[in-house]
Formats: sequence, structure tokens, C-alpha cells
Amino acid sequence: MFGLVDCNNFYASCQRVFEPSLNGKPIAILSNNDGCVIARSNECKPFVPMGAPAHQYKDIFEKNNVHVFSSNYALYGDMSKRVMSTLSEFTPDLEVYSIDEAFLKFIGFENFDLHEHGRAIHKKVLKCTGIPVSVGIAPTKALAKIANKIAKKFPDRTGNAYVIDNEEKRIKALKWTKIGDVWGIGRQHAKRLIALNITDAYKFSQMNDDWVRKNMTVVGLRLKHDLMGISSIDFEEIKPKQNIACTRSFENMLSHKKDLRERISTYAGTVAEKLRNDKLHTNSIDVFIMSNPFRQDKEQYYRSVRIKTEFPTNSTFEINRLAILALEMIFRDGIDYKKAGVIVGAITPADNFQMRIFGGENPKHQDVLKVIDRLNRKIGNTKIRFGSQSLKRKWKMRRERLSPSYTTRWDDLIVVNCK
Repeated sequence: MFGLVDCNNFYASCQRVFEPSLNGKPIAILSNNDGCVIARSNECKPFVPMGAPAHQYKDIFEKNNVHVFSSNYALYGDMSKRVMSTLSEFTPDLEVYSIDEAFLKFIGFENFDLHEHGRAIHKKVLKCTGIPVSVGIAPTKALAKIANKIAKKFPDRTGNAYVIDNEEKRIKALKWTKIGDVWGIGRQHAKRLIALNITDAYKFSQMNDDWVRKNMTVVGLRLKHDLMGISSIDFEEIKPKQNIACTRSFENMLSHKKDLRERISTYAGTVAEKLRNDKLHTNSIDVFIMSNPFRQDKEQYYRSVRIKTEFPTNSTFEINRLAILALEMIFRDGIDYKKAGVIVGAITPADNFQMRIFGGENPKHQDVLKVIDRLNRKIGNTKIRFGSQSLKRKWKMRRERLSPSYTTRWDDLIVVNCK
């Protein structure tokens, strides 16, 4: 049997853990640079759609007393680790699916009451972390997803846990699930299936295998079999990183090349440090710049370019040099830019690469970078910077509604007065 544990309104729940007064009140979480709404509590959903631009919904926030927060990924990441650590106590087979979801595999649980086991998971996670979760258990991963939706939709009737453990429950759950809500079926496939009168998951599970394979590839066929109760989607193997990115929107639009050069240089330094931390090399660098798509009164512009490195590297010196070269290739005067990014790809292990007889990385770079990384870890991130980066931190991301990092910063720890 598979289980899916999903944190309810995770980002909003993280805020409520440390501010219980927010329980029952509408909460909206904003994206980087306070751009748009990326998460909502149930109380907020009737007023604010997902992806709503924050600047266009200021009046609605105030009218409906919506509590708005800047995204606090340090807090969310730490709370996620706590949830996953708690889940690992219930089974050794755990697959972290996202920051707020995890699949569990229950092998040898034939004599267990899995519904009570699911309720125990909910109670333990809530007690240890303060985060409410819903638990779905079924013979396959796709059915566990649907069981989870049922547990979340009817928490009082299910006790926050639902088990699909017989054919009657499976068919009833599939008929209840709209085709657009099936895990793994995107918008385009949903439109095509609805046009064929395949409106729910049960009708999809009854389709011809040949049609599904031809039109939805082997991935769609595995999903169909999973919905039929035939386990076809197992735990995924942990894959190495394909790319590392640093992309940001600017607080204000930029038009001068020197300002963009500083941003690109800073982003290059960030991805290079991540590569070194993970003991990886990159073999290609992508740089993009773009205007503000919400300002249709201004000229729109988007360009990107990819440069292959001459040798595998994680050196800030080399990555920064190539990133600035890429910027020179795509920059255009007269444009007000709102966002830029540096993405490194073709990633390979840093301890296994082909040496070059002639040329290659300056061996002194790694010695310098080791010292810089060590000092930044000791005295504070980005205290030691390159001259091409801003030395005054004038390019600070807009995070006007940022909550304290209660679990990751000493200065933000909650003080409890015991009398």
C-alpha cells in the first residue's frame, strides 16, 4: 500500500504555527519580490485567485482583512524538514515529492488498521510540528493521491485520513474525481478527454490501452493502470541535479547596462557557490533578461543566450566572466528591464572530470574561493564579494511583509516567559 501525506495550505500553516491568532483568518503568501500570490489559506480563496498580482489586489486585501506575507523560504524549508523527519518514524520507505508532500510505502502492514495508522500520522505531525496534514492510503500512488483529496475535502468525516482498500471504494472515488483533477493529467490532455466525454477518472480508467498509449505515451498508460489498482508508478530514483538557477525580479525597472551587469554578476556568484557546496561543475551557462510583461505601455523584450564553458567549472571567476559576456550579447538600449537570471546546466560531478593538457581553470581560483566560502559561512553570507557585485546591498529584494525566521535565526527565536 502507498500513502500520500500532504500538508494543508502549507505556507499559511507555517505562519499560523508561530502566530496562532491567524487561525481561521484569510492568509495570502506572495512570491519573490512580493510579486503575486503563490499560496492561500482556505479562508482567502473566495477573494483572491492564485497568481493574482499583489499590486492589483491591495484594496481586496484590505476590504477582506487578508493577512499578507512575503514568502519566507528559510522558514518553510525548515518546517518541511521537520514534517518529513516525523513521517520517517512511520515507515522507512519515504519519497519526498515536494516541499509539502511525501509518498510513503507500507510494506508488511497487512495486519494493521491503515485508517487508524493514517490518523496517527496526522496527530503525530500536528503535535510535533503544528502543521495539519491529510493522509491518503491506497494500493497505488495515483489512487493514494485521490484518497488524499477525499481526506482533505471531508476532514470531519474521514478524521483527516482515508483508505481506498476495496473495489467499491476505488470505483466510487474515481467517479467522484473530475478528469482535470487527476494527478498527471495536464490541461491539454484534460481538454481532449472531455471532448471525448471522458469527464472523470473512472471513465479514463476504462479507456482502451492502445488509445491511451498512442495519445498519452507510456506515462499516460501507467497512470491509467495505477487508477485501475495495478501498481505501475513506483518510487522515483533520486536523480542528480540537471541545472541550478538564480532568477530574480527587480524592485524597480532597470535600463542601464551597468545596473544589469551588477545583477548578473551577483546571480553568477550565487549559482557558482551552490555548485561548490554540492561539489558539482557546470558545462554551460544560460543568461536571460526581460522587460515587465505587466507594463504593456512599454516596449516588451526578452532574450536569452547559452554559452558552453571551455572546461567543467564551479569557479565564480569563470562563471561570472561568461555571464557578463552573455549579457553583452543580448542587452539592448532603451528597454526597461524587470527580471534577469543566470542558469547553469550540463552539470557533472566536481571530483570526476577530464583534465586539459593546455589551458583550463587557473589552479589558484579554487584556493581563493575556498577561503571566501569559509569566511562567508563564518561571518555571514555574501560578506566577501567580488568587485563587480554591489558592495552596498542597494539591490535588496522587496520583502516588505516578511515574517521572522522563527526556526533558522537566533534573533528570531520565540521567547517564552514561564511564571
